[in-house]
Amino acid sequence: MRNPTVASPEGFQLPDSQRRVIRWMIYLAFGALSIGIINGLGQALNYARVDILQYFPGMRTYYQGLTVHGVVNAIVFTFAFANGFLALTTSRALARPLNTPLLWAVLGTMVTGTLLAGYAMATGQASVLYTFYPPLLAHWSFYVGLALLVVSTWLTAILLFGALRGWRKENEGKRIPLMAFISVATYAMWTLASLGIAVSVVGLLIPWSLGLIDHSDPLLSRTLFWFSGHPIVYFWLLPAYVSWYVMVPRQAGGTLFSDSLTRVVFIMFLLLSIPTGFHHQYTDPGISGGMKALHGVLTFGVFFPSMVTAFSVMYALEIGGRRRGGTGLANWFLKLDWGNPALVAQILAMLTFTLGGITGLINASYNLNQAIHNTAWVPGHFHMTVGSAVTMSFMGIAFWLIPYLNRKELVGRGLALVSQWVYFVGVLVMARGLISGGLDGMPRRTEMLEAPYSKPSWELAGMLTGLGGTLMFVGGMLFFAVLIATILFGRKTETPEDIPFTDTYHPPATTGWEVKLDSFRYWVIATIVLILIAYGPFLAQYLPGNFTSTGYRFF
Repeated sequence: MRNPTVASPEGFQLPDSQRRVIRWMIYLAFGALSIGIINGLGQALNYARVDILQYFPGMRTYYQGLTVHGVVNAIVFTFAFANGFLALTTSRALARPLNTPLLWAVLGTMVTGTLLAGYAMATGQASVLYTFYPPLLAHWSFYVGLALLVVSTWLTAILLFGALRGWRKENEGKRIPLMAFISVATYAMWTLASLGIAVSVVGLLIPWSLGLIDHSDPLLSRTLFWFSGHPIVYFWLLPAYVSWYVMVPRQAGGTLFSDSLTRVVFIMFLLLSIPTGFHHQYTDPGISGGMKALHGVLTFGVFFPSMVTAFSVMYALEIGGRRRGGTGLANWFLKLDWGNPALVAQILAMLTFTLGGITGLINASYNLNQAIHNTAWVPGHFHMTVGSAVTMSFMGIAFWLIPYLNRKELVGRGLALVSQWVYFVGVLVMARGLISGGLDGMPRRTEMLEAPYSKPSWELAGMLTGLGGTLMFVGGMLFFAVLIATILFGRKTETPEDIPFTDTYHPPATTGWEVKLDSFRYWVIATIVLILIAYGPFLAQYLPGNFTSTGYRFF
């Protein structure tokens, strides 16, 4: 029986004006992804000693391309998609239209930030890579652009929190609908997590790039970056989790096991995502071993909600497969709807994320990290997380979201399926090359065509990386062909399919401890306490910092 708290209200449709704004956010996201995938082909082939960057208009160096690839994929694409998608899921779950002026402000801020950062990167004035650590110095427009992109997420948070507050006033005593709860929890986590990068960019990097201060502090900037830089992984991932938990079970014909367990998972991400940054700085001097150990333990802790997610979502899929006639231990998996590209893309994303999570545990291990730090292993790992689990999930969502937003039918379902299988195989091949090369010492962030220290044993790893990257590029281009064909040539429908949502075997409790899960205030306070424990001792000992490093532009 359908749970009315989750599924209701039936038939709600976002006003057309707001649907158009969200549509342009999603267009911006996938426009950025297209640029990133094109640049990614150049990065992958570079490992195979094939130079195609010379054919890219305006591309001066390998490092300029690497910066473009990282920034547009990891920041513009993910931010724009999350802003649009989770605004839509919150509005649908609460059956409330959004604040239209604020929605436009989100879009305007994103576009302005993208243009400013894009100008700096396109003109070769911001070849500082995605991590943009000092003492590498970029043009001020790059930092201002990134700041505006972060502001767009804050405006979205205000949009979501405001919608929830209005709903609560009208529905006193009722549980927050699950899809709204996990969408808002995502932005609660990111709003706190983004404070580190905001302080770094606004307080340190913009004044430095404008010449208002002469020197930078690399360690302080790196620490503030990774304060946000690891939890941003979950800001990329949690919109996919929203789909995996409350949409994929419905698309598979299954049922989500527990409403309360899902809320606990997102609360754990809120609590544990932020105090993990020092595991990216295991080799940095100036940070005590005790602080690094603490962050290492907390990093392993945040792996737990992902494990719960694996079992919860897999169980929901198994229910769907058995309802379609699956029997035995594993036959249900084969009975899933493998002709539905929205579902298939996300199942393949889950499979690659399994490997991405395992390699992530190795990154988080203090001892094992020493062997793979700053090697090709690291991009091998994150191309199985943000490069596949996130990207392929967003592609899968797009297969129903773009038709929904345009009130058109999807064009080329067969081609959509092919695009995801090609991309999936490409990710596995490329990650195999990068990981094996990393174990053999092959570096990341290195222009391999001219590297004098290249080893013969890296040749196979490089060729696999180039082959896998090429397959990912082909899969990505097929995906964009489907999207563009749908937008331009899709058959109009006046009755678009509703936003998918799942039922739950165990609906939200109306009494007892589970009701307290909806109290965001307490979880936010607990998160702040954990942050102070994890970062307070280092900042108290280190501040006011060591501003002695001048800026450099090497590329």
